[in-house]
Amino acid sequence: MFYKIAQKFLFQTSPEFAHNFAITSLRHTANTPLSVFYSQTVPSAPVECMGITFPNPVGLAAGMDKDGESIDGFAAMGFGHIEVGTVTPRPQPGNDKPRAFRLKPARAIINRMGFNNKGVDNLVKNIKASNPGNAIIGVNIGKNKTTPLEEGKNDYLYCMDKVYDVADYIAVNISSPNTPGLRTLQFGEMLDDLLGSLKDRQTVLAKQFDKYVPIALKIAPDLSDEELKQVCDALLKFKFDGVIATNTTLDRDPVKHLPEHSEAGGLSGAPLTQRSTEVIRKAAEYLDGRLPIIGVGGIDSDKDAMDKIDAGAKIVQLYTGFIYNGPCLIKSITEAFLKR
Repeated sequence: MFYKIAQKFLFQTSPEFAHNFAITSLRHTANTPLSVFYSQTVPSAPVECMGITFPNPVGLAAGMDKDGESIDGFAAMGFGHIEVGTVTPRPQPGNDKPRAFRLKPARAIINRMGFNNKGVDNLVKNIKASNPGNAIIGVNIGKNKTTPLEEGKNDYLYCMDKVYDVADYIAVNISSPNTPGLRTLQFGEMLDDLLGSLKDRQTVLAKQFDKYVPIALKIAPDLSDEELKQVCDALLKFKFDGVIATNTTLDRDPVKHLPEHSEAGGLSGAPLTQRSTEVIRKAAEYLDGRLPIIGVGGIDSDKDAMDKIDAGAKIVQLYTGFIYNGPCLIKSITEAFLKR
């Protein structure tokens, strides 16, 4: 009930204002009596993925809490894991505003934020100051917009060095449509070079910190079947620990009847549901159970989440569906998972 009231107010404001207001509110109310307005008890439903035991199968996708400012607030809602970021080596403002648009009739969002964040050092500080209980913390890493593509690998390695000791897992984002040229890293020699370098650095850091932190690759929903097969083959070749499917889409067919469809950026929410689930199904076939899949994209109900798990995902993540439904979606998905 409280979320619906808050949503009614926030949906009268711009998407970015609403987002910043929510993050700030969570930061100031977490671990205080005011957290009663959004905290809830979610049933225990342990799931093993990437060698980690997640307390339940529902996580917060990257992009919601880019700087790790409100980890404790999201943990109080019952998320089994919270993926912060995408973070870059240096702070950057992101793309020009406005850069986020609600498509309410389609229960969707278009964004072209552009990895706006305060930099990796700030994120590490915030993670160290957090107290998320048993929630798993993932860190999503990217490259700065001003870093040439051919040097992008160095940004990922730099971030990995910085976050390794504070992360439970690391997600490598090469699939955002809002950093020019970034998706090029999903293909051919550039992909092999990136994955091989990250895997080598993981081996070094595991010895240095005496702990193994899994690394997963986040992929786009717009890959052809052949491209998806090539990415899956590369993940197996370099012994990555997982794949996150999927990021936002550039496809506008499902929303071309809405005036906002012409806005540049990635489309998320209900229009992405079917495509994301199909990518998960095909990736599961190509990976043949040798690599776990984290399913994300258009989860607007517990049925959507179960469809992704049935397609091959081990756990799922929410973003746009969480904005439209609120924390109750975390609990309903977990309860549906327990009934399977």
